[in-house]
Amino acid sequence: MKEEELKDLVVNALEDMKAVNPVVLDVRGKSSVTDFMVIVSGTSDRHVKAMANNVVVEVKKAGIKPLGMEGDKTGEWVLVDLADVIVHVMLPDVRDFYQLEKLWEAGSVEELAEARPQ
Repeated sequence: MKEEELKDLVVNALEDMKAVNPVVLDVRGKSSVTDFMVIVSGTSDRHVKAMANNVVVEVKKAGIKPLGMEGDKTGEWVLVDLADVIVHVMLPDVRDFYQLEKLWEAGSVEELAEARPQ
């Protein structure tokens, strides 16, 4: 599966779980770690964990094995590493504190509506 398709799969999995304030960062050429970062907020630690788990379930259905998942015990910030796509699911306070979007501001930031497959 190509990175664009994987990004779309992740976006759909998060949309299905009512992700809050989703953003897709295109960091190709700016990061050697990944091509896309998807950042969303959840309404509670349970919501954060459920969204991250849904991403893992959906990519496994597509035959992709995640490289790892961190933070799923506390649910404040769960990171799902899919190599070409890294997913950050965060509580709003944690997201405000770390401001990942500003860190990658020089990259291309797409609102989720623009990132959806056509």
